[in-house]
Amino acid sequence: MVGITSFQAYIPPYRLSRGEIARVWSTRSLGGNRAVAKYDEDSLTMAVEAVTGCALQGRRQPDGLFFATTTGPYKEKQAASLLAAAADLSREIRTSDFSGSLRAGSMAIQAAVDAVRGDSAKSIMVACADCRMGKAKSPFEQIFGEGAVALSIGREDVLATIEGSCSISSELLDVWRDEGDSFVRSWEERFAIGEGYLKVMEKVISRVKSEYGLGPKDFSKAVLYGPDGRSHALLAKRLGFDMASQVQDPLFNEIGNTGTAALPLMIVAALGEANPGDLILAANYGDGGDALILKVTENIRVYRQNKGIRNIIERKIPISYERYMNWKGMVAVHEISRPPSPPHSLTCLWRESRAVMALYGSRCLHCGVPQYPAQRVCAECQAKDQLENYRFSDKKGRISAYTVDHLTTNLESPAVMGVVDFEGGGRLMCEVTECEPDEIRVGMPVEMCFRKIGLHGGVHRYFWKARPVVGSSVQ
Repeated sequence: MVGITSFQAYIPPYRLSRGEIARVWSTRSLGGNRAVAKYDEDSLTMAVEAVTGCALQGRRQPDGLFFATTTGPYKEKQAASLLAAAADLSREIRTSDFSGSLRAGSMAIQAAVDAVRGDSAKSIMVACADCRMGKAKSPFEQIFGEGAVALSIGREDVLATIEGSCSISSELLDVWRDEGDSFVRSWEERFAIGEGYLKVMEKVISRVKSEYGLGPKDFSKAVLYGPDGRSHALLAKRLGFDMASQVQDPLFNEIGNTGTAALPLMIVAALGEANPGDLILAANYGDGGDALILKVTENIRVYRQNKGIRNIIERKIPISYERYMNWKGMVAVHEISRPPSPPHSLTCLWRESRAVMALYGSRCLHCGVPQYPAQRVCAECQAKDQLENYRFSDKKGRISAYTVDHLTTNLESPAVMGVVDFEGGGRLMCEVTECEPDEIRVGMPVEMCFRKIGLHGGVHRYFWKARPVVGSSVQ
């Protein structure tokens, strides 16, 4: 019995109102909000959030990590290996990127299922994330959203079994980006939807009926990818699904179309409301179509407590359109006159990869005091070479001191810098993100998050920042 054994979603808290976009460009609003990743977030950092949360739910390290995205940091360098390093997964795993299509998420899930069924792996984690951009004033600017999700595929404690799947391939240019494009291109909408999306989705779902003998009335939930809300509703109607009781909310009003993460996020949302025995149809589109048949097990009753997507979606921080454009680099802004950053030593980065990517320091075996970065001599008891590796990225802490830097080279100024005293010992000075300068306080509870620091010489630089713990109070 192979299926989904754990899951975790991540949605950035920032929301841009579609009414705000419409106001700026004097166009019609599609209603609702779209989720926006901050300037220090990208597909990789969001995937780290989802994977670390998903890994905490599992009982064992995965044997493989598949990363599905159309907006990875590099054209020629595997993103899954970076993701595995930041999530502190074992090096003895299979890593692979799935890209080039919005169907990459469902293709990665099917590849993971095949690997587990074929006994080449006991469990595979699939991460999906995207940060696609539409041109200013374009429909895509309102439609797109940003987010990530991770699913673990295995045989133990299965939440929903994968009962079957169907796939078809279709060559049609509807949406695309070439090598140098920052923004998604598209062909005429009626052609793309009519000849592409609707026909392909109808065909792949008809294969489910012909191969498995299952029709609309057999499914408790239909999880259907849609490029936009109108096309999604039209497809559901043509397939014969009841919009009120059967069709899963595509989350357009809350977060938007999240690309490769869209269908897996909808699957997670459906599992959060499903009952044991429910049969779920999940269908995806992108240069063809995929259809998955899932059956919910009794394990869902215990697992879904506090694991649903609704509490993640409901955390919202509104931002202005001007702030959005600055974060996405869509406008040229004045930069503080500061000396250029020194070149990055890739040799040093390789040597200190665990310290940088997974925030490992050391802990003294003699007195138990942890410190970052790792040292040969304990700062507390001066014991030499009696230290073990100690991970700080999964530890919470409190702000013991802070400063507000008005001369930062960040996209936003001022920046908040803080000294974090970790629970269990250890101290680190780092940037505090998702915190306005007037919100920072001594004693504020914080947790660590993996963020993008910058791009220098074609090298994407990442490190860990602190962020306030939601719902906690200053002591």
